[in-house]
Amino acid sequence: MTTAFGPTPFGQSTVLGYPRIGANRELKNAVEAYWAGRMNAAELEAVAGVLRAEVWRTLQNARLDAVPSNTFSYYDHVLDTAVAVGAVPQRFTRLGLSDLDTYFAMARGVDAEPALELTKWFDTNYHYLVPEISPETVFAADPAKALQEYTEAAELGIMTRPVLVGPATFLLLAKGEDPFARLDELVAVYADILRQLAKAGVAWVQLDEPAYVADRTADEIDALRRAYATLGELEQRPRIFVATYFGELGDALPALLDTPIEALGLDLVAGEGNLAGLAAAGPLRDKTIVAGLVDGHNIWRTDLRAAVAAGATVAGLADHVSVSTSCSLLHVPVDLSVETHLDPDLYARLAFARQKVDEVVLLGKGLRDGTAHLPDPLPPIPASWRHDDVRARLAALTPADRQRGTYTERAAVQQARLGLPDLPTTTIGSFPQTGELRKARAAFKKGELDEAGYTERMKAEIEHVIRLQEQLGLDVLVHGEPERNDMVQYFGDQLDGFGTTEFGWVQSYGSRCVRPPIIYGDVARKAAMTVSWSVFAQSLTGKPVKGMLTGPVTILAWSFVRNDQPRADTADQVALALRDECHDLEAAGITVIQVDEPALRETLPLRKADQKAYLDWAVGSFRLATSGVADDTQIHTHLCYSEFGEIITAIDALDADVTSIEASRSKMEVLDDLAAIGYSRGVGPGVWDIHSPRVPSHDEVVSSLRRAVDAVPARRLWVNPDCGLKTRGYPEVEASLKRLVAAAAVVRGN
Repeated sequence: MTTAFGPTPFGQSTVLGYPRIGANRELKNAVEAYWAGRMNAAELEAVAGVLRAEVWRTLQNARLDAVPSNTFSYYDHVLDTAVAVGAVPQRFTRLGLSDLDTYFAMARGVDAEPALELTKWFDTNYHYLVPEISPETVFAADPAKALQEYTEAAELGIMTRPVLVGPATFLLLAKGEDPFARLDELVAVYADILRQLAKAGVAWVQLDEPAYVADRTADEIDALRRAYATLGELEQRPRIFVATYFGELGDALPALLDTPIEALGLDLVAGEGNLAGLAAAGPLRDKTIVAGLVDGHNIWRTDLRAAVAAGATVAGLADHVSVSTSCSLLHVPVDLSVETHLDPDLYARLAFARQKVDEVVLLGKGLRDGTAHLPDPLPPIPASWRHDDVRARLAALTPADRQRGTYTERAAVQQARLGLPDLPTTTIGSFPQTGELRKARAAFKKGELDEAGYTERMKAEIEHVIRLQEQLGLDVLVHGEPERNDMVQYFGDQLDGFGTTEFGWVQSYGSRCVRPPIIYGDVARKAAMTVSWSVFAQSLTGKPVKGMLTGPVTILAWSFVRNDQPRADTADQVALALRDECHDLEAAGITVIQVDEPALRETLPLRKADQKAYLDWAVGSFRLATSGVADDTQIHTHLCYSEFGEIITAIDALDADVTSIEASRSKMEVLDDLAAIGYSRGVGPGVWDIHSPRVPSHDEVVSSLRRAVDAVPARRLWVNPDCGLKTRGYPEVEASLKRLVAAAAVVRGN
């Protein structure tokens, strides 16, 4: 189809987005200062403006041809798009807050209103806020943010391409009525936004449609086609670049090519089959294909010669080709050059966001000038990264190594040993990470605090947490994890095959940033990792204290994982290390062990055809980690912030004795899913949303528990928050846990 604007220059190189937190997490610090009242709105915006300018200058100085804008966000880009199209629920507009505070109320909640639901962004560890669409939603164009950023960049002499979530993906991500019942109305709002952008001088706009790399019905694909047919025929608009990522477009590829858009972005890292889709479409004379050849989702250097070959294949199918990242660089750290303590062999194999921009530029030149200027391929992986004994253990595994006794038998002996009441109360694991704790860890790392002093400080915090839980009346306690910097990095620091960065921060949600470790070799446990802390905590109380571990799937999902062997093999290597840790905890007298798997849903392949194989090895690795203990040792797991209905049978197959699961923002929806499959083990649906600063009311918690008791017998129902408490402060933790314990007593009838 001929586009309304004809073939137009896009540039040889671009990226789909860039980290927005700042090289030193400046955005996190500024936003949290604003929330705490230490910074006003003007000061916050000043910090944001500096960060935006730094990104644009970085991309311009790298000689990137096409620079995106409107990829900055105070909290979440999906929330930004909701504001841009007027999808702000009335329950927030009626609060009478400023625009900025209304935005943060949607993200975090306030005393009067809970926040929007939070869930995972496709198969990444980034969390987005789920838009709410109801009959009362009045869509209206509000492109102020996109226009402001475009103007700011233009004043610096940098012409940019504003980015928004596309209309079809926005509706598929939203919660409420039939996704496409209001498609035409929403597309009209996008049309208004495009007109306003064009009036301001915007030449290109990027609309992201990643939802279409998942399985989609013919009606959903037709909705995509209709949306871009309408937008493409506008007389006044920027040229439209539809970006897709995280996989193959399948039948949505020809649908988009059949619309008047000028450019289409394809992920050629996670979606190699997109090449075949392009070939089947025939010669493309009037479209720019933006080839995602550099992995935006992992930190390994690109094989540039292989990538140029793939780009040349695209160039043989389309007259206009641009090189890009496979997805936004939001998912990788900012700059490798500041990492001065990494092993040289590992450092040589890595590329963070700044380095990936250079790779994109090199590839653009390579497509034009050939490969003579490209660096040589890397040498083979060092032999020291192998553990032959670990490989031998894996080869010797049998199905029995992933099995325990029946749940009925286990439940009886566990209850006899633990003697818990109906509706036992507990928390998920961590307690607040105070400034004093962080200072103590930093001082220990710098050598300013010796090991004895550090251990004494951590033990004092553990004792404080144990005494607080006893005072509050919780039934199963935790040690609070004061010694842990992060639930994955803590283990990565103690396992062979892992590397950790100093500054490799990545945004998880809002102001929450993590430093994913790097799995580069075979994984092996060097020594017990958690036993001494758990044993000390248990010595302080007669109540059971949970041993706390992070599961193999989550350790993989929240790390950057080696790409030279199947992930299933790496997961089983991690599982063997955790299996040994479970055995040592049990031998030391720990009667309850929690192995968290919050990322189980996160890494589910987006296409159903690929999901069974993933779930088989994911479940198998968890069971390998947890099946070496006796039947009277109670195994817990924890899952949070995902659409659990899609993996509910896999959750059942984990065979954990107790599964705690996020449920407060989703109004206990997961209980219906559990009931549908006849789930018959212990379950703890979260009754307190810890990702919001608000303290739930007594009536809220009681109401949630009563809904839960209607779905799950009290003897199998646990009472707990949605997630760990490390990001909360002690005043709200104490107030909320008091209400949790009191609500459990009410529902028990005490």
